[in-house]
Amino acid sequence: MSGLVDGSETPLWDILADVRASPIDSPAPEGAEVEEARVAVVIEDEEDIRSLLSTVLTQAGFTVHGAGTGEEGLELVRTHGPIVTTLDVNMPGMDGFETAKRIRAVSSTYIVMLSARTEEIDALQGLEAGADDYVAKPFRPRELRARIDAMLRRPRHHVATVPVATIGEDEGAVGWLEHRGVRLNPDTRIVTVDGEDLELTRSEFDILADLLGSGRRVRAKSDLALMLRGEQYTGVEFVSDSDARAIEVHVANLRRKLGESASQPRWIETVRGVGYRLTA
Repeated sequence: MSGLVDGSETPLWDILADVRASPIDSPAPEGAEVEEARVAVVIEDEEDIRSLLSTVLTQAGFTVHGAGTGEEGLELVRTHGPIVTTLDVNMPGMDGFETAKRIRAVSSTYIVMLSARTEEIDALQGLEAGADDYVAKPFRPRELRARIDAMLRRPRHHVATVPVATIGEDEGAVGWLEHRGVRLNPDTRIVTVDGEDLELTRSEFDILADLLGSGRRVRAKSDLALMLRGEQYTGVEFVSDSDARAIEVHVANLRRKLGESASQPRWIETVRGVGYRLTA
């Protein structure tokens, strides 16, 4: 079996040996529980790839649990509460998209979908199913590890925003961000719309918090992509077209859950060719 992972002629097990020979340390994300930060689940029906992924994550400091089907993987997520879950799209029985939806219903684990299907619609479908990232096969182990490290750098509490207090609020409401009936608490990660709770994915929540904290200031798609990666713009970061497209998908999903139209927005206004900002 050759070229299975990185697209080269290097045999898979030579790549695996190289991964084992070059371990790196990946510190737990700030504010995360140590036990939580060290647990990962790998859901992959091909045993060789599952072994490689397990090795990559083990070298990054995780305790790894592997499954060959979506059903088994979902049960592992329920049992072990991983902070990271890698998920193959093409699996017998329940495919990766359905598995991601079911995982997202019971867990806030970071989901990285892996697939040989490279069409844009597949990546978008994965993000819509609740994935945090979509990696095309063949993949390079170091790139995958870097993507996971980037996700773990994303803060669990959105510290970039400045809490806004509403007029006449009681003491218990301090710390909430609010705009036209949408209220968000960065510390408790609770969102309500006209008093009703709203369930958002981690990416959707962080984007909404960023926009609420920015007011009428435009947030470029590249800025939002870097924010989701736990990075700040310095002029040297690379944001790909797929990163920008992923932001568009996350915002579209956010709007759908809020119940607003992109053409007549109540909360999020599109600045064509740039990004997004709150409505006036």
